[in-house]
This record gives sequence, structure tokens and C-alpha cells, in this order.
Amino acid sequence: MTQNARIALVTGASRGIGKAIALGLAARGFDLVLNDIAAQATPLDETAAEARAHGGRVIALHADVSDKAQVQAMVAASVAQMGTLHAVVNNAGILRASDVEHCPEEYWDRVMDINAKGTFLVVQAVLPLMKAQNYGRICNIASIGGKHGAPEQAHYSASKAAVMGFTRVLAQEVGPYGITANCICPGIILTDMGRVNLDDPAISNAWKAKTAMARIGDPEDVAGPVAFFCSNDSAFVTGQSLNVDGGIVLS
Repeated sequence: MTQNARIALVTGASRGIGKAIALGLAARGFDLVLNDIAAQATPLDETAAEARAHGGRVIALHADVSDKAQVQAMVAASVAQMGTLHAVVNNAGILRASDVEHCPEEYWDRVMDINAKGTFLVVQAVLPLMKAQNYGRICNIASIGGKHGAPEQAHYSASKAAVMGFTRVLAQEVGPYGITANCICPGIILTDMGRVNLDDPAISNAWKAKTAMARIGDPEDVAGPVAFFCSNDSAFVTGQSLNVDGGIVLS
């Protein structure tokens, strides 16, 4: 596959890390399929408009990644409108904080459905296409929370650990087809989801103190590493989980 293999699907692209990834890929010459749920239609359209300003083709498609029928329809529409997909970034994710003892079953189910099952369903939908073209770049957004976790995030941590385990096995299965599969593990990033805690100066300063770079991450900090995993520069890198955390987890 040539350097012109530049069509990427990004899920959860309406805001935060997903929006930064979309704009980062657009700036690097990727054509894009941007996804989010219908309730996020307006910010998703805004992201698409910003991405188009970089000169590439960009379409926006609505789908709940936890619903197999919607995912299959999204991938079919992507291929119909763009011709193919070369890269997929599974970014869609949610966090609903609760301690283990009081965590509602619905919190556990929804977090696992979006974060873990959603990643699986999107990958399952694109694999036949990627295998047929003997090329693919799969980048799954996990979290340093999947490695160490934090109080009131056991279900979130479990979902992200699942993504990493899934990706390691996936890499072994699809490698012979010219497909790579890797994870990005963001650290403490200032997004709408992150602001739940980071608006408290004491919490924000505590995280800064734990970070070698002595700052909170911006969504744009994640875009470059994702672009690497979506490109031919990472052709011989697969099954990896890369911490993008400013130096919290040192490994």
C-alpha cells in the first residue's frame, strides 16, 4: 500500500480527544469519516467543517458504536462514499464515576458497551475490507487508567484494560494481512470528561505534580501519536500500548 493510503474513520469525533485526532489527521492529509451519536450532530458537523478546511474529503456519520447494526451500516456507508478505509481510530468512550460498592449495574454495562464492545464491533466490521486490501491501521484509544486506574473508575479501568488485551490478540491475528493494531493510552487530558475533576485546583495541581512534564495534557497532545499509528511510519509496530501522559506511567 502506498503513502496515498489516507482514509481514516474516527469514532467519537465531535469533541475532546476525538475532535483533536480528527483535526490532526486532516492537517496531515487524511480524508476522514467522522462518527458520533445523533445527539452530537451539531458539534460533529462543526468538527467536519473544521477538518474540511485542510482540503480533504470529510463526511460525518451517526452511529452508536455499541449497536452492531448501526456499526455495520456506518462502515458500509463509509465505503460507499469514500471507496475504502485505510485506518480506524476507536476513540468513542464514556466515563460514569462510581465506587465499586455503589456502582449501578447500568453504569458498568454502558461503560463496557461503549468502550470495550464498541471497539470490538467497529474492528469486526472493518476487518473484511482491510484483509481484502492487505492493508490496515487500527488505533484503539485506551487509557493509563486501564493500567493503574483510580478510585471510582473500576468499571472504566476494566473497559480500557479490555481494549488493550483485545488489541494484543488482534495484532497477532491480523498481522499476516498487512494490518497493524495498537493502543494509545492517554493520561490526564483536559476534555469535557476530564473537567469533572480538573476544575478543582487541588486535584489539577496534584496531577501536575505526578507528571514529569508538570502539566495537564491537551487533546492535541494525543493527535500526533495517533497519526503515527495510522501511517506507514508505524508499519512494523503492532500490538503496542503507548502511554501519552506526559510522564505519569514510566514504562
